Amino acid sequence: MPASGAVTRNTLRQQIADALRDEVLAGRLLPGQEFTVKQIAEQYGVSATPVREALVDLSAQDLLDSDQHRGFRVHQFSIADFRDMVEARSLIVDSVFRKLEGERLAGRAHGAALVSVRRRAEESARAARGGDLNVLIGYDLRFWREFGALVANRYVADFLHRLRVQAWVFSVPFLREDTEGGKWLWSGHERVVDALTLGDAAAARAVIGEYDDHSLEWADRLERSQR
Repeated sequence: MPASGAVTRNTLRQQIADALRDEVLAGRLLPGQEFTVKQIAEQYGVSATPVREALVDLSAQDLLDSDQHRGFRVHQFSIADFRDMVEARSLIVDSVFRKLEGERLAGRAHGAALVSVRRRAEESARAARGGDLNVLIGYDLRFWREFGALVANRYVADFLHRLRVQAWVFSVPFLREDTEGGKWLWSGHERVVDALTLGDAAAARAVIGEYDDHSLEWADRLERSQR
């Protein structure tokens, strides 16, 4: 039954892409590290086709670079790239919340959706305060994904999620190497949800602005340490 087979293959393709992205976010696949379709297929015990499709998908997300002769390698973002990511998300989020200041923001957050995003915020903040990078990354990405779904359209939310994944891919190796890296883990998620609950778009924009400033300050510190 071709339709069933297609669904199975597409699901496997997504599972492999998710697994490899998690390996990169966990720092087990480092920037610049190379591998082939054959190596990944053997690692997961699957055929080459869904692996190749998954790797192409990750390349389209700028998480991998492809080389016709050498296979794939984890993309290496620069500090300048990271600053551009922060600037891009800042411009977009600022625009979204300026628009929402003239609307009823509180009406967008209620019931199960608000309970879920607050739970993500609490877990993210707890992990950040405890310096637990492994736990923080997953909760942080889920928090912003759910939060974005409440305040922006799907295309904006998807783009912001992609930027946050890229920012974490850049940040993880440095945070793991830095003995003081835990001090730079932002923990203001609950304040964002508080502003959302009150329907205060200006307050939410201000808190997220502080987050972006914090990210740029960390990038400056990182650059100084590499001189």
